[in-house]
Amino acid sequence: MTDAFIEVTGQTLEEAFETAGIAVVDTIFDIKSVEKKMEKKIEIKARDLNNLLYSWLEEIIILTITDGFVGAIFKVCITKSQEYVLNAIIYGEEIDFQKHHFKLEIKAPTYHLMEIKLEKPIVMRFLLDL
Repeated sequence: MTDAFIEVTGQTLEEAFETAGIAVVDTIFDIKSVEKKMEKKIEIKARDLNNLLYSWLEEIIILTITDGFVGAIFKVCITKSQEYVLNAIIYGEEIDFQKHHFKLEIKAPTYHLMEIKLEKPIVMRFLLDL
């Protein structure tokens, strides 16, 4: 397997981004095994929603693979003035490969086939390079 094509939905844009975060982590680890022991805060700015989604996915991958933090619960707030701003609190813990049951490594998100439909429910589709 070289790619994972993911589709998530949400009643709000924030909920869809939260679900996308869960999908990324659950691709790498068994998210059901993660406890809320710590929290990380993230702020991302982007000129449009596709860039915001890409940066969000990339940040979760970096947080997991590079920083060794596996998130389980995502609380997202998105505002827009001149650009989109995503503020998130992610609850989780340090990675324990035995406890969290490593599945796959994600190299990066891609813009290929990325799609965001803003009707209700909001649908986001994206491809992860494995």
